[in-house]
Amino acid sequence: MIPQPYKASEARYGGKMRYRRSGRSGVLLPEISLGLWHNFGAEAPFARSEEMVRYAFDHGITHFDLANNYGPPYGSAETTFGQIIKQGLGRYRDELFISTKAGYDMWPGPYGNWGSRKYLMASLDQSLRRMNLDYVDLFYCHRYDPETPLEETLQALVDAVRLGKALYVGISRWPLEAAAVAYRYLRERDVPCLIYQGRYNMADREPAASGILDQAQAEGAGFIAFSPLAQGLLTNRYLNGIPEDSRMAEGRFLKTAALTPERVYALRRLDKIASGRGQTLAEMALAWVLADKRVTSVIVGASSCRQLADNIKAMDSQAFTAEELAEIDLLTKAF
Repeated sequence: MIPQPYKASEARYGGKMRYRRSGRSGVLLPEISLGLWHNFGAEAPFARSEEMVRYAFDHGITHFDLANNYGPPYGSAETTFGQIIKQGLGRYRDELFISTKAGYDMWPGPYGNWGSRKYLMASLDQSLRRMNLDYVDLFYCHRYDPETPLEETLQALVDAVRLGKALYVGISRWPLEAAAVAYRYLRERDVPCLIYQGRYNMADREPAASGILDQAQAEGAGFIAFSPLAQGLLTNRYLNGIPEDSRMAEGRFLKTAALTPERVYALRRLDKIASGRGQTLAEMALAWVLADKRVTSVIVGASSCRQLADNIKAMDSQAFTAEELAEIDLLTKAF
């Protein structure tokens, strides 16, 4: 049987998905964005990856967040996405907002890491080939490089736009002082920073505490949160121990040492608050991030369409009472 060409749902913009403006730009991003950090590499079944990306788009998720070294192996998430583009999603290219990044280790030798112009430009060219794209909507410097002059890194971002390889640029996980230089440098060259990407969740509030969120807002940039569920810790998966098929059991990014008795107690109390709100713990954790109006979007990972559907439900109730927020603040001190 010959598979039918992909046709996106005609109701993709009529559902629950809402969109927020990224800073003072013209770009609207969905409140929920799909990240391809996990579950989209060469080891993942292609059919499942394609199903999740199509499900996301069919439900109004227009932003897909990638990086050169997402996999495993490195580059394979972009290759997977490129095949999805080739097999029908590319028909909707003008409705998609696709981002990628460079800054972490990608290939051996001195030119496959950090923030040199050599690395950033080469990496972007490779990413475009893997994804079957002429340009990306957003190109990030994935991390601050303390050894390379900031002007070199930032000028590479400017030139990526001027060469037509990216429409916008962003920075990810840059310290406050370096970010201030980036905002000014890019603005003065008429390529303003569209968005700052940082880790932000109920258990890790560093962007708020450090001033990153306020800085981005003042500079006219958006903020997009990755790891809003703390690598899955802020879900109901770990309320009664460590499941064998969990990310913590794998021990790659989420370590078993993270599940202390104090945290288990806090997670169970948080789960009780979520139940009282008619939400799962994961839905409440996403809603908590989105309740901060300085946040443009949250990046979620997914291993199934059902998980994506549950994440989208977080938009149903973003309002918190003062009592709920106070108890959440108290409980998350355990983290």
